[in-house]
Amino acid sequence: MSHGSDRMRLVKEGPLAWIILDHPQRRNAMSIDMWRAMPLMLDELEADPAIRAIVLKGAGDEAFVAGADISEFETHRGAPEAVLAYEELVDSANGRLAACPIPTLAMINGFCIGGGLAIALSCDLRIASPRSVFAIPAAKLGLGYRHGGIRVLMNLVGPGFAREIFFTARQFNADEALNMGLVNQLAMEAELEYKVREICSMIAANAPLTIRAAKQAMLEIDREPADFNGDLCEQMVQACFESEDYKEGRRAFMEKRKPGFQGR
Repeated sequence: MSHGSDRMRLVKEGPLAWIILDHPQRRNAMSIDMWRAMPLMLDELEADPAIRAIVLKGAGDEAFVAGADISEFETHRGAPEAVLAYEELVDSANGRLAACPIPTLAMINGFCIGGGLAIALSCDLRIASPRSVFAIPAAKLGLGYRHGGIRVLMNLVGPGFAREIFFTARQFNADEALNMGLVNQLAMEAELEYKVREICSMIAANAPLTIRAAKQAMLEIDREPADFNGDLCEQMVQACFESEDYKEGRRAFMEKRKPGFQGR
C-alpha cells in the first residue's frame, strides 16, 4: 500500500509494526510528505486485527527525528496562511498518533528535537538510549508553539520542567529526560531494540480490548470537561466484560496457564 512518502517505511512482524522515519541525510527531519504519510500508515495498522503494538523509530543511528525539515520553511512556513496550513497538518498527524487505539512506543536513539519530540510525546511510551538528546528549540527560531503541544508536555513533565524546556530551549540529556519523566526507560544502545521488543511482547500478550478501553479513558480524562465522553468509556468497559477474552482470561487463571487473547 502506498502512503505517499518514500521517507516513511512500514514493516509488520506478527503483532508488532514498525513505522520507520527514513530521512537520514537530514537526521530524519520531518518533511511535508512524511507528516501526510503518518495518518495513512496508522489507518492501515488500525485495520489489521493482528497488530498489538506500534513502534516508531528513526533510520540510522544518529537521530530519532531532529525536528522539522527547515529546508521547507520558506515554501511551507513563509506566509501566514502557509504557516497555518502547515501547523494544522502537523497537529493532525500528531493528534492521529496520540488517538491511535493501539499502544505506540517511540524508540529513541540520538537526536529527538522539536517536531521529533512532539512525535515522541504523541506516543504512549518512550524508550531511549543514554546517548539521546532532547530539546524544543522554538525560542531560538522565533516559532510559536500551539497550546495543544504545550499541554501534552505539561501533563507529562509538569509545569516547572515544561517552562525550563521552552524558556531555555536548551538540549537535555537522557538522564535529565528520565528524571523529569520525559522518557519511561533508558536502555543501552546495543540493548535498545531488545528492550522495546520485550515491552511490546508484554503488551501483545495482554487483552487488546482492556488496553484500548484504558487508553480511551486516559484520552477522555485529558479532554476539556465539556468534551469528556464518559458513556464511551463505560461502553468500552462493558465490552470487555462481554468479550470472549474475558472468559479466556478467567479460564486461563483457573487453569494456571497463559491466556490466548483474540481481541474479541
